Amino acid sequence: MKEIEGYNFKSIEKKWQDFWAKNETFKFDPNDKTREKFYALSMFLYPSGEMHTGHLRNFSIGDVNARYKRLRGFNVLHPTGADAFGLPAENAAIKNKVHPSDWTYKNLNRIMESMLACGLSFDTSRTFATCDPEYYGFQQRLFIELYKKGLVYQKESFVNWDPVDKTVLANEQVVDGRGWRSGALVEKKKLNQWFFKITDYAEELVNGIKNDLAGWPDKVKLMQENWIGKSEGASVDFKIVGRDDKITVYTTRPDTLFGASFVGISIDHPLAEKLAKYDSNIKKFIEECNQSPINEETLETAEKKGINTGIFVEHPFDKNWKLPVYIANFILMDYGTGAIFACPAHDQRDYEFAKKYNLPIKVVVSPDGKDFELKNEAFTEEGIAINSQFLNGLKTKEAKKKAINFIEEKGIGTRKINYRLRDWGISRQRYWGCPIPMVHCEHCGIVPEKIENLPIKLPKDVVFDGKGNPLENHPTWKHTKCPICGRDAIRETDTMDTFVDSSWYFMRFVDLDKKNPINSELCNKILPIDQYVGGIEHANMHLIYCRFFTKVMRDLGYLDKSINEPAKRLFNQGMVCHKAYRNKKKEWCYPWNVKEENGKYFDKNANEELICEGIIKMSKSKCNVVDIKDILERYGADSARMFVLSDTPADKDFEWTEEGIGGCSKYINRLWRVVSSFINENDINKLKDIKITKVNELLVENHKAVKDITNFMENLEFNKAIARLREFTNAIEKFETKDEQDLAIKCLSAINLVKMIAPFTPHICEELNQLLKQEETLDIATWPTFEEKFTIDNEITIVIQVNSKLRGNIKVKKDCDNKTIEDLAKSQENVKKFLDGKEIKKTIVVPNKLVNFVV
Repeated sequence: MKEIEGYNFKSIEKKWQDFWAKNETFKFDPNDKTREKFYALSMFLYPSGEMHTGHLRNFSIGDVNARYKRLRGFNVLHPTGADAFGLPAENAAIKNKVHPSDWTYKNLNRIMESMLACGLSFDTSRTFATCDPEYYGFQQRLFIELYKKGLVYQKESFVNWDPVDKTVLANEQVVDGRGWRSGALVEKKKLNQWFFKITDYAEELVNGIKNDLAGWPDKVKLMQENWIGKSEGASVDFKIVGRDDKITVYTTRPDTLFGASFVGISIDHPLAEKLAKYDSNIKKFIEECNQSPINEETLETAEKKGINTGIFVEHPFDKNWKLPVYIANFILMDYGTGAIFACPAHDQRDYEFAKKYNLPIKVVVSPDGKDFELKNEAFTEEGIAINSQFLNGLKTKEAKKKAINFIEEKGIGTRKINYRLRDWGISRQRYWGCPIPMVHCEHCGIVPEKIENLPIKLPKDVVFDGKGNPLENHPTWKHTKCPICGRDAIRETDTMDTFVDSSWYFMRFVDLDKKNPINSELCNKILPIDQYVGGIEHANMHLIYCRFFTKVMRDLGYLDKSINEPAKRLFNQGMVCHKAYRNKKKEWCYPWNVKEENGKYFDKNANEELICEGIIKMSKSKCNVVDIKDILERYGADSARMFVLSDTPADKDFEWTEEGIGGCSKYINRLWRVVSSFINENDINKLKDIKITKVNELLVENHKAVKDITNFMENLEFNKAIARLREFTNAIEKFETKDEQDLAIKCLSAINLVKMIAPFTPHICEELNQLLKQEETLDIATWPTFEEKFTIDNEITIVIQVNSKLRGNIKVKKDCDNKTIEDLAKSQENVKKFLDGKEIKKTIVVPNKLVNFVV
């Protein structure tokens, strides 16, 4: 037999990648009725540059699972694409004088090449980018269908406005009150914005967390529950003194009404706007507040500021009790009613405000029912009502109920459920996004475009000067005809939030239908996603939005009533981290330019000492990234895939090191050596057909390994699976054969090892699988099986103690009798030292666990 050459990863990886591409190996067959479907999906990426190790880890998790499921006999759908619209492309256009489309597709092609070079088993026949006109044309159609169903509306809304760039800024783009690009002071501005009525689904979204998301991480479910923020409370009316008017407040803590100190209203409250017209101080205060971002997280930590309106309201429980009304910067108009009653003793924001403006602070909830003094902060826990008249002595829950009943009985308010979740504002004043398919007509009003006119394509000839929305400034694009009356009209120039693009893409992947947004018949068979993989940072926005869209598509008739959620199981991968270095000028340095000597770090080029800033998340801005192309060139795809999943659990952060990937490379070469040397020395065709009748230690280890690794793979415990595969490799390598049965068992073990490690290292395993004379490639082969009887250990380890201190251990048969255990334990040399010459007062035997001699 011709000796097999050493492992050449470059030629073997190219060989199998070419084979998979030529044979469309991973193309999903929707007509296959012989196998159960499995939809494996990793959240698609934004093509902003090169593929990085974070992408590699994310997609390797999904790919290993997809390959494993194929071996388990599933018909696997494993697609990918690009979330391609968004601000980065528009910024690149401004910076590099390149069209966003050219920049995006160039990056996408480069990244897809890298993905396939990593051996990712995608069905590329289903690949698309969200900036493809066909895709966003169908998205425009869905927008119109939602509009007709009453789930889309337009209203005036406050936004962060950059007066220089003439554009709306996200809260994250406001730095110290200024536009991140122009440096101009940001203003709050009312603009007409388009919204999806996601709040119509708030209750269903909350209920679904408990009822339909059993396979999602608890952390994600808790984050979503908090984001949606369902709360039960009451709307309470505070009558304005001297006026025939009132301020309505929503509160979740009506039990603390007796601790009220003032009523606060938002700067955007109608009363505040009305007062600003006549009071210059109030107007100035509101203008100052409008120079800050409007998100809740920023307001939570910002200095609490307010202005006394001079207005008083009557306390709802006592008309003689008057409360001042303040306009405050920490109250948001779009939560509740935009007004609060403040109980400083039991809300930290109210406490800080009351301290600043010397307002009363009255304790009305106590941990033990006794009065006490606060120490520099509010008491925000539940407890027992005090100083609260008819609520005194009641626990918080009972006090809430009684307070709400009293409010309703007196006609001063109503019981109410509220949500923190707001309607989804999708308007963006930028070019590189899906155009909103609405037309403004002087005669017909705002009307949707005709379906047959879709897609409304983005114009190619736009100017990117950083001054406002290029669509608004385009000389001709926005001018059109009204789809109803045919007269001159203006297109909507806002584009959609890119989160819309990623809210239904997983449905489109099932089939690139040419006539409809999705293939309903096929989606009803394939959805929901069986395993979704993506970062925890998407817990709220993306994952809530795609849950919303799944329910909407169901209600529009695209999906069966039984499909309520996008995915059965969700897995959040950990981040890839790396050491980061800076020089004396505080400039970040690339790791490949760093050398380590005696625990110190030096720049190879400048030969100056560097400061290691620790092991932190890989980031282009910190230069602690690793070049995927360089890794593939030096170590190969199999080593890279194995390394990103071997050192730590896949849901934990992971440190990239040269030593780590070097170790994986050495193992892969050893795997080749172990299996190929066995092939060289034996007639594999003969051995694989021998009926095994003998039981030896390798056969037992084979069955145990298959059982363990199967369990690890099912639970996505890939680091444990890899460790167990290494153990199994060692057992095969060390096993010495004595007869033909031993050789047949070793052959079986080698075949099983190759199959089980194939999801991690597919290229080398396809090659070894072929050399092992297997008729089926690993995309259609079957996962190894085990017999339970071989996995049960009949021998156990018994711990030996003397006076409850560990002195040794022995191996005995399971359920061995106490006398045998005692005799074997006494015979151990280390135990004898502590027993010789001493009286054994008592012997304690815990079956199958320990023996303890008391002397």
